[in-house]
Amino acid sequence: MADWHTTVTPPALARLLAATRLPEPPGIRRPAYRTLAGQIRLLVSEGRLPVGARLPAERELASALELSRTTVATAYETLRTEGYLRSRRGSGSWTALPEGAPPPSDALHPVPPDEQGNTLDLGVAALPAPQPYLGEAAVRAVEQLQAYAAGHGHFPTGVPVLREAVARRYTERGLPTAPDQILITTGAMGGLHLVQRALVGRGDRVAVEAPSYAHTLQALRIGGARLVPVPYSWPGGPRRRPVWDLAEWGRVLHGAAPRLAYTIPDFHNPTGALVDEEQRRALLAAARAAGTVVLADETTAELGWGVPDGTALPRPMAALDRAAQVVTVGSASKLLWGGLRVGWVRAAPSLVRRLATERVYSDVGTPVLDQLIAAELMDEALLDRVRAHQLDRLRATAAAFTTAMPARLPDWAYAEPPGGLSLWVSTDGLSGAALALAGERAGVRIAAGNRFGSDGAFENHIRLPLTVPAPAVPAAVERLADVAARAASGGRWSADDSQPLAV
Repeated sequence: MADWHTTVTPPALARLLAATRLPEPPGIRRPAYRTLAGQIRLLVSEGRLPVGARLPAERELASALELSRTTVATAYETLRTEGYLRSRRGSGSWTALPEGAPPPSDALHPVPPDEQGNTLDLGVAALPAPQPYLGEAAVRAVEQLQAYAAGHGHFPTGVPVLREAVARRYTERGLPTAPDQILITTGAMGGLHLVQRALVGRGDRVAVEAPSYAHTLQALRIGGARLVPVPYSWPGGPRRRPVWDLAEWGRVLHGAAPRLAYTIPDFHNPTGALVDEEQRRALLAAARAAGTVVLADETTAELGWGVPDGTALPRPMAALDRAAQVVTVGSASKLLWGGLRVGWVRAAPSLVRRLATERVYSDVGTPVLDQLIAAELMDEALLDRVRAHQLDRLRATAAAFTTAMPARLPDWAYAEPPGGLSLWVSTDGLSGAALALAGERAGVRIAAGNRFGSDGAFENHIRLPLTVPAPAVPAAVERLADVAARAASGGRWSADDSQPLAV
């Protein structure tokens, strides 16, 4: 059990349960305790109840739900037997996940194209390069390279021309920025690692969205951070767009006092959610009161393919921050090309200097040629064309999924996002880990939802990348449906897929 966890009040749990419906087998009526246990199990597996959340006492919940205490007690005992609830005399009961769930596959780790063979890769969400723009930018960058070749080639803060381009882009987005507030890093993950090492000590708490970007969650764990999940809220169910649960954010920031809060407010990975300015201000106020630094991940901020033309986007988190408590990480890799390993940190100049000093013990600096190519692509006139090119790709693929999914997987649900690189799909109770396992055997790499939960939640979800070419989507959905049919067993599978486990 985590050292800090949410306490769920009886009214709050009653509201969650009222919005949670279980599929009813034809001709069968469940006993009330089984319905209650199934609803709580689903809330935990989908991450709407975080793992480690303390549930109300049996008598309190029975009163709130107008059920007998025996019904609630039997439901709790059922959940304890299944591994979804743990209890300790005098401490109450808190949510958990059962041991022995299928291990997640490695679908989030890229496989080189020459090793993929006939494998359909639905694990990695990364766009191809925008051609001919990338090749043309590379030619111009090589012409400039000679001017840098006479020196040692180490630029701990980044090549000046790129720092200026990134600062200019922030200013255009409503956040006045000077080059000395920018540190160029080797990809966004390089920036995240630097910020984590500088601001988070081993054992410090870090509040994270649930779900969130899988690689950052794992990096924080490896660094010794204690993750405190804050679930997204899905008003209206999985076919509606998620929003921040500000009440839960307030409880976590006040109760856990995390050192850092990691958020992806712009076209969130994996859900694609876009957080409005009002919610951003509310979170910043709560973080300020708690003494928490906000780390805003803006790697997908340019990917608003579903935003109507002329719509004003929310300003960056740091534009709403008067207390200089926001550190921002961005990337050229999501919009421009995954093979262009260029990211950046935007922070106060003093922190930028500190990070530049400390990075020399890891990578010294980002490759100069990559920086020059990125600077060329971020030219004011060219960037709009590159962005339009990439957003057209994402928009076409999203439309193709919207057409193909209902025909072959009608019970799977997702909210079409306003942007981002992926769809966050609820698999109608089918384990994402089971899908990933079956997919491995069928030549389909699938990103199981539990990789995106800090505590293994979101078992009944997968992430589908919008980086599949639109013409290939119907065949991809067809293969995915075949994998789903193979994996369907009423719940989770053991390592031997011939032995389904009951849920």
